[in-house]
Amino acid sequence: MAIGMNDLKNGLTIEYTNSLWRVLDFQHVKPGKGGAFVRSKLKNLRTGAVNEVTFRPGDKFEQADITTRPMSYLYAENDGRVFMDVETYEQVNLPDDKIASALKFLLEGMEVRITMYGNEILGAELPSTVPLKITETQPGIKGATATGSGKPAIVETGATITVPDFINEGETIIINTEDGSYKGRA
Repeated sequence: MAIGMNDLKNGLTIEYTNSLWRVLDFQHVKPGKGGAFVRSKLKNLRTGAVNEVTFRPGDKFEQADITTRPMSYLYAENDGRVFMDVETYEQVNLPDDKIASALKFLLEGMEVRITMYGNEILGAELPSTVPLKITETQPGIKGATATGSGKPAIVETGATITVPDFINEGETIIINTEDGSYKGRA
């Protein structure tokens, strides 16, 4: 289905310049002189690159048919990860470079959403927050508050995040998977 610049919205996936792009942000601009246009920020779903693109009236592109399937992470294998479709029990091996952003917070048994374009797997979407156990950090400081500068902590997946000074080793915390920030205790 061909769409134009007025049909853009956040989260929409389009086929543009022979690639797949997700609209991260867009802004309609109506200058006092000249025609209106749309300034947009697009993310390439195959490479992860983010580009700023200006669309003019008359620019047409196709809306991409992207599907997501719920899958459960099973285990690591060579340079990839094995996932199982929760509906069909079919197993799929995804290369680490396809899901690099998800690896920091991925645990065995975790359910994720695999994004697909036809039969091509584009990546994995984690839940917005995940509970993870802290395996290594400095001892907590009594009387510390959440507004302090924080300290580094390593969680069970190996990722390093910043946590408040009162958090101790062995505690389970909630992490925002989009930016890797501490959200609270589990």
